[in-house]
Amino acid sequence: MSAAASPSGALNVRPATAQDMAHVRALLEANKLPTADLADSRPEFVVAESESLLIGVAGLQRFGNVALLRSLAVAERSRGSGTGSALVHELERFARAHGINELVLLTETAETFFASRGYERVERGGLPPAILATAEFRSLCPASAACMSKRLDGTP
Repeated sequence: MSAAASPSGALNVRPATAQDMAHVRALLEANKLPTADLADSRPEFVVAESESLLIGVAGLQRFGNVALLRSLAVAERSRGSGTGSALVHELERFARAHGINELVLLTETAETFFASRGYERVERGGLPPAILATAEFRSLCPASAACMSKRLDGTP
């Protein structure tokens, strides 16, 4: 995964390391996002740093050519700075580079954010069984969460 910079050049987006995981977990918990399944599902995370502080995180859980975009969180003090967009952009770039042609997500609070980036609401029943079998879909996210998808290969 590559680095991305904000207009001020202070933002660095990079793959998370083992040393980042305590901070990743803390940021997810501070944003009330699920962490119970992290050890079992082992998503690949990217983190955003500014001035040596971890200010954002996003994860990708792969299932063949479809992946679950999960755990997008930005520290409250850094919201509105473009950090979330940089994280999503990097995950989409990584996904395309690894043959993933569709990203799926659940959200209770960020539907507008994702819709503005090309994600559309979809019915859960049409998703691949591996996605539906994840802890997010089975138990961690409520049924009321918006289910969204984005094709990365240009097909509808």
